[in-house]
Amino acid sequence: MFEKKFMYGGLAALVIIACLMAGCMGGDAKGKTETIVIGGKPFNEQYILANMIALLLEEEGYRTDIRSGMNDATLFEGIKRGQVDVYVEYTGTAYSQLLKLEPPESWEPDLVYQKVKDGLAAEGIDVLFRLGFRNDYAIAVKESYAEDNNLRTISDLVPHAETLVFGSDLVFHEREDGLPGLKEVYGLSFADVKPMSPTLMYEAIANDQVQAIPPYTTDSRVDLYSLRVLQDDKAALPPYETMLLLGSDFASDERLVSALSVLDNRIDTDEMRALNAEFDNDKREARDIARDYLRREGLISS
Repeated sequence: MFEKKFMYGGLAALVIIACLMAGCMGGDAKGKTETIVIGGKPFNEQYILANMIALLLEEEGYRTDIRSGMNDATLFEGIKRGQVDVYVEYTGTAYSQLLKLEPPESWEPDLVYQKVKDGLAAEGIDVLFRLGFRNDYAIAVKESYAEDNNLRTISDLVPHAETLVFGSDLVFHEREDGLPGLKEVYGLSFADVKPMSPTLMYEAIANDQVQAIPPYTTDSRVDLYSLRVLQDDKAALPPYETMLLLGSDFASDERLVSALSVLDNRIDTDEMRALNAEFDNDKREARDIARDYLRREGLISS
């Protein structure tokens, strides 16, 4: 009996020593033994980005669980409580909806980002980096109309707007940071405004029933309908830059942070719109789109 106890005790001691030497205890162990929960919102690019995050972590040996379809408030509360570990958020959403900060005099993107980063840090949430693209509200016209009238910016549109019909979605024409804000900053005023569903909005501009609409900048229909997004040259509209949020439980996991850092400023708006088109128009699975992108970029091997 003594021999057995000594043998088992000696074996246990050897296992512990081996484990310590291999680094299987401590920060990295947590990432390997616990499932990392990746949150996401219920639309195209969020599905794709959640899968990119999962594939990058899985490449490093982490287990992942993607939980899509959550709204802003649920994700925010989830990451504060440790129920969500990582997800992609937008600076404009965090500024106004989550942190409920007062509107600034100008929506200068870097200032908004810094205020959001500081505000989230106070909640115990790390902003790792910006991914590189923005999913803003914007003003767009047909590419042909923009070429004919040399339109590049919203300021360029102002002299023409009084003869044009604006096809709004159901809220942009009323939102303080939407059409009313553009009127205040630019003096932008259209001959008429017609609210409608986003789907009808694109059909209306295609059929010349309206001449300008407010798409999201990563909406694949911008390219599908040959529209030109006009530059917001006076920063009147809030910036919705994508940023990666990480909960406090994994903030010190250097291996995890390093695995995700390859997405730092990597994806621009045109590229995200093209990836969204694969989801919207080609009906491809989000995980397949994410995997193909990461392989093309040399970020994963399998």
